[in-house]
Amino acid sequence: MHSALGLLKERRFLPLFVTQFLGAFNDNLFKQAMVIVVVYQIYNNPQYEQSFTALATAISIIPFFLLSALAGQLADANDKSKIIRIVKTAEIVIMAVGGAGLLLAKAGYTTIGMASMLTAVLALGIHSTFFGPIKYAILPQHLDEDEVLGGTGLVESATYLAILLGTVLAGFMKVEHAVIGTLVVAGIGWFAGRRVPPAPRVGPELKINYNPFTASWRLISGTMHIPRLFLAICAISFFWTMGAVLIIIFTPLAKNVLTADKHVATLLTALFSIGIAIGSVAINSLLKGHTSAKYGPASVLIMGAFVVLFSILCKTWPPAVGHYYGWLEFIAMPRALLVIGALMGIAVFGGMFVVPLYAFLTTTVTKDETSRTVAANNVVNSGSMAIGAAMVTALSHAGVTPTNMLFVVAAMCPISAWLAQKLHKACD
Repeated sequence: MHSALGLLKERRFLPLFVTQFLGAFNDNLFKQAMVIVVVYQIYNNPQYEQSFTALATAISIIPFFLLSALAGQLADANDKSKIIRIVKTAEIVIMAVGGAGLLLAKAGYTTIGMASMLTAVLALGIHSTFFGPIKYAILPQHLDEDEVLGGTGLVESATYLAILLGTVLAGFMKVEHAVIGTLVVAGIGWFAGRRVPPAPRVGPELKINYNPFTASWRLISGTMHIPRLFLAICAISFFWTMGAVLIIIFTPLAKNVLTADKHVATLLTALFSIGIAIGSVAINSLLKGHTSAKYGPASVLIMGAFVVLFSILCKTWPPAVGHYYGWLEFIAMPRALLVIGALMGIAVFGGMFVVPLYAFLTTTVTKDETSRTVAANNVVNSGSMAIGAAMVTALSHAGVTPTNMLFVVAAMCPISAWLAQKLHKACD
């Protein structure tokens, strides 16, 4: 099935699609509300703002590094739909804790408020660690082989559209409304999760290894010896190292370099999400449902060129004096459309690069190994993102500006292109 949108009519796909969409929406509604409160209301120091964003990113990554192996084993050993229901129940509790933190921070109780918010970020990381392998690994059980790439593209594009909506609403909602919203969405997600069709264990019974370190090592060593998986995971990891840098620096860059208010920062982040969603759907049309890294090298090189252009535009941006640009004032600036176009270019070609790589993870191995394969990828990705977060912190303390950090991202793009080219050759 090359027209992936037809899957949205199917019970075997729609409940999972809705569940993961609402989960991504809620995650980003909360995190963006937290970042806005911290950057625009608590701190007034660019270095502190960037350091907090890096800390929050690192905390959210830790569970992926420590628990992905266990998550993958449990998903392959049990009915995946049952795990989804457990995870969605936990989300309601997490949002209650995070919402309390937002309210306390806004009321001036910054220490306990930030502690509660960061606790929720850690818990959301655990939540995503156990849900992440399932949302991709369940697809080969419910979809035909020629539908997997399309289903993966829909899941990926919906994730970024959810980021878009969550980000936009967080920027325009009052904190109190955001708290209520996260709880309501968590409840709806719980109901949607209960409609996901059964996806029982496939293959022989597994013996679970609960030691996070030995389990992770065995998982990675048992996966990375397959050339296609090794190259796909390395390419995805490089992509998410770049992604970590962009995520961490973006809101402080919007505030301190583009001198834009929180609404502009929110809408720019939303446009970035739209771009990735467009790229995720476009690559499925180009490849006509066939899983291939054919367009990977060109996509990531073009993405790198847009990163360089975006950095140059930011360096030469005329800062506002004594205030922040509002949306209308920002758009009226002569180079605003170029800034938006460069940002969209980064996103569209980034989406085109990464989606086929995720499809490789679920189509290269047998169905009883897909969750562990995605989990192995998550372990390596989280380590790479942690390196990206540490890189931003170190460079920030060394005095490197966010605009110059963009050149670090651009310099990594040729490496990603080389990995994608090797993957394409390995699959010919």
